[in-house]
Amino acid sequence: MCFFSASALFLINESLTLCKHQLPNMDLILKGIVTGFILSIMIGPVFFVLLETSIRKGVKAAIAFDTGVLLNDILYILIAYVFYNQVEQLSSGDDNSVLRLIGGVLFFVYGIFTFFKKAQDIFIHEDGAEPATNVKGYLLLGLKGFLLNLANPMIVFYWFSVMTLGSKDVTEEGTFTAMIVFISSILITFFSVDLLKIFGAKSLRPLVTTRLLKGLNQLIGIVFVAFALVLISQAIIALVG
Repeated sequence: MCFFSASALFLINESLTLCKHQLPNMDLILKGIVTGFILSIMIGPVFFVLLETSIRKGVKAAIAFDTGVLLNDILYILIAYVFYNQVEQLSSGDDNSVLRLIGGVLFFVYGIFTFFKKAQDIFIHEDGAEPATNVKGYLLLGLKGFLLNLANPMIVFYWFSVMTLGSKDVTEEGTFTAMIVFISSILITFFSVDLLKIFGAKSLRPLVTTRLLKGLNQLIGIVFVAFALVLISQAIIALVG
């Protein structure tokens, strides 16, 4: 998942309005698909790890990693929904500076580790088979995706913003089920687009060299450190100010 921007919020809001006025008979599923697609094309730090996993370990490994990210998204969505009022107060208050600082430090550590991580050779089988990975390996990759997303506590505010955008339409539907339909449509679209990214990255495997992998590790490290510095600077400014 990536950081939520004001431009993305505006774009999603305009898209939802377009669906409502031009396609008045369309339900929350269409609105969720539009929102999910717009969110899925936004690039964040996890995006680069997803591509690196697909290139280095194959499609199944990347899907396992992305499943972990998805499960963490569901956890944050539940938190944002159950504690809606608390999250709203936290998102507009100074307390989230501590969360930004924690997330920034975790991202910084992971970024430095990845930058200096030694790149491993990729062995391409003649029959095109993926590298062998056991069940434990897939579970660890899922846990990696879960923890990487968990390390960014701002995701809960990200989903809070999404739920706020759809709250008017959900209120009109008047049911808890409507919110589930809206969020589920977003998640399914998000995951589907991620699958396209994964299969697209796999096609690059025959062209990948150890030198390129090293450069990819360094790029991922720089991206995580950059996001970390943004979070930390925002936290310090808020705390000092």
